[in-house]
Amino acid sequence: MSSHLQGGRVDISLIQTSARTNLINLLERCQGPKAIVWDNSLAGPVGLIAQYAVLREHSVTKMFPLRPTPLPETDVAHVIFITRPKLHLMDYVGYNVHADSKTKSGSKKQYHVFFVPKKSLLCMERLKHNGVFGSVSLVEEFRCELFPFDSDVVSMEISEVFREYTLENDPTYLYQTAQAIVFLQKLYGPIPRVWGKGAAARQVWELVTRLQREKNNTNAPSRANQTSAIDQILLIDRSVDLITPLATQLTYEGLIDEIFGINNSTANFPIDHFLSSEERTSESLSEDKKQIILNSADKLFADIRDKNFNAVGAYLSKQAKAITAQIENTQERSVQEMRLYVQKLPQILAKKKALAHHTAVAECIKEVTDSYEFLDTLQTEQEFLNCIEVDKASPYIEDMIANAKPLVKVLRLICLQCITSSGLKPKILEHYKRELIQVYGMQALLAITKLEKVGLLKVQSGTRQYTVLRKALRLTMEDTSEITPTDISYVHSVYAPLSVRLAEQVTKNGGWKQLQDVLGLLPGPTLDETPAVPNTLAQNNSDAPQVVLVFFIGGCTFAEISALRFLSQQEDSNVEFVIATTKLINGTSFLKSIIEL
Repeated sequence: MSSHLQGGRVDISLIQTSARTNLINLLERCQGPKAIVWDNSLAGPVGLIAQYAVLREHSVTKMFPLRPTPLPETDVAHVIFITRPKLHLMDYVGYNVHADSKTKSGSKKQYHVFFVPKKSLLCMERLKHNGVFGSVSLVEEFRCELFPFDSDVVSMEISEVFREYTLENDPTYLYQTAQAIVFLQKLYGPIPRVWGKGAAARQVWELVTRLQREKNNTNAPSRANQTSAIDQILLIDRSVDLITPLATQLTYEGLIDEIFGINNSTANFPIDHFLSSEERTSESLSEDKKQIILNSADKLFADIRDKNFNAVGAYLSKQAKAITAQIENTQERSVQEMRLYVQKLPQILAKKKALAHHTAVAECIKEVTDSYEFLDTLQTEQEFLNCIEVDKASPYIEDMIANAKPLVKVLRLICLQCITSSGLKPKILEHYKRELIQVYGMQALLAITKLEKVGLLKVQSGTRQYTVLRKALRLTMEDTSEITPTDISYVHSVYAPLSVRLAEQVTKNGGWKQLQDVLGLLPGPTLDETPAVPNTLAQNNSDAPQVVLVFFIGGCTFAEISALRFLSQQEDSNVEFVIATTKLINGTSFLKSIIEL
């Protein structure tokens, strides 16, 4: 069991156990040696539920990615495709089954398809159309709605959600999000209080209510006496706050994600910072990347992940001094003390190794954050966030385009300028478009069209929402300490995530009451409901902290998670947050999911 998933009032390891049991039960139905063929978007996340060792115990001998190329020759009894219900993947499955069944060992094999989390009729039709439906023995559902990342974080890990409901107007994923919430209520009890903002938030909650009603009608024994582990849910539609993902995250974990990318709690770093000078000079470098697992099982990482990066260096050197002192002062110890020391030595050495790792990671980050490009980008962002020079074309953005910097980086800044000025003046928008198309060609035009459709690029109209919101919600703060922060704005140094300001208001002031004027400036309806749940539930001991599930529909950043953790750690706080999201994102991955570069 993964102990880093426990420790909060809501035991996240139950999610891991549930999904793992579902997977093992499915594998057990296929006796004998098996090969799994993974949909690429699933292989990583499923590792958070069942590592390869667990699969090996159940006779999984080979694993392959699902591609439109023939599978390697394998001597197994079963080939199992584990995939999301997407049409193009059904073509890959069809191709693989056709090709593999013609091989020498093909006649002895059985083929199976496990859909995550549900099968779709369209996909079944496509398999029939591809002529392989008859060759497939089992078509099953591997029910896994959410992947557990930490004791307070779960994610559906579907990057298309935002694009599908804003750009394509396709509610499929909102339905899946609703099913994930129904699953959480099944595990942790019905949630007695609901807040939410945005069109997707309302749509998801309506679906939850409907699904819950259907469930209650079919399930005869009601779990009326079940107490609820979650007191409130706050649903946030990403469209309500598009600023936060665009701003560079400045926490330790956020910067690792911005610069190196964190996928399923692992990140890869350039190896040379992790080597001694002798190792660096030797020619035999087999690896050029160092892979590190980043979750709270690593005690040191848990201590620094939420800090502003400027506070990390001093913290690491203080820890290093403490360890050096522990190791060096062995001279004048008694036999008793030495015995204790020897017992503790493995812990001390493990701590020393973790320190070396995180010091190396910090050096990798610092190389980037000290660069002119990083600092200039940051300064431009902070000017926009403070409404400085938002009404004219930015010379820095023009330089970036002239130097053909990566398109996503340029668009990220333009979108931030656009939202902070509540839309760009028509002639500035046209100017940017012209320059972009001249340098990046057709792909820029396609990207711009999509960004306009989802509201990240638009022309200025009457109200300057951001200007009002910035004052009313204190979105930018001057002179806040990054080292000993007193406000959530430390996660971006000057800017407090709007989404988390909403969470702060709801939990501190017991709801939206004081926010009425502000809420009207944000897109979409406001949710404020008390579902009818059995009486026995709402008796949360008033001294115990309220557990609030914040569910981000369309993605959430590590900086937002850090800001929520910071809120719950404040002395006057009576709240413990659990964070759920459709995907863990940063500005780059968010924009890429929309424009599909």
